Amino acid sequence: MRHIISILVMNEFGVLSRVVGLFSGRGFNIESLNVAETTDPSVSRMTIVSGGDEKILEQITKQLNKLVPVIKVYDFTDEAHIERELAMVKVSATADNRAEILRIIDIFRAKVIDVSPASYTVEVTGDEDKLEAMLELLRPFGIKEIVRTGRIAMARSPKTARSARTRTKKKNTGG
Repeated sequence: MRHIISILVMNEFGVLSRVVGLFSGRGFNIESLNVAETTDPSVSRMTIVSGGDEKILEQITKQLNKLVPVIKVYDFTDEAHIERELAMVKVSATADNRAEILRIIDIFRAKVIDVSPASYTVEVTGDEDKLEAMLELLRPFGIKEIVRTGRIAMARSPKTARSARTRTKKKNTGG
């Protein structure tokens, strides 16, 4: 099962390696990882996408909650949420196929962010299915390079990070 975990942490050096160490120590693969500062510069949010069974995830969540720089852990797996991913794609473009590539870009509400005599660089955001569908259509033209962010997620309104379901120490200790 795929899990989307959001972790609020203190914005300090070494925090990322400690969190990632928990996953690798349990043999739990990280499919994607994003870290960025929140509205509070002393706090960062990590979004980790990982696959695995519920028992291992529960162990990791308990261990994450024990780390001092971790403020809160959210699991969006069973919660209503919005998720997005960003990709930049450099695709070969010739005089013969430029119009077709631009039509595909328009269909996916993507945009050209750079042009050269032999290529377009395209920016697209959306869920994984949207990105994969666009890449599948661009592939025959010759994709030169792809850079993807991995997923980020946010609880659906009116929930905020503070009101989303958390797996806290209190809940995990049976108290």
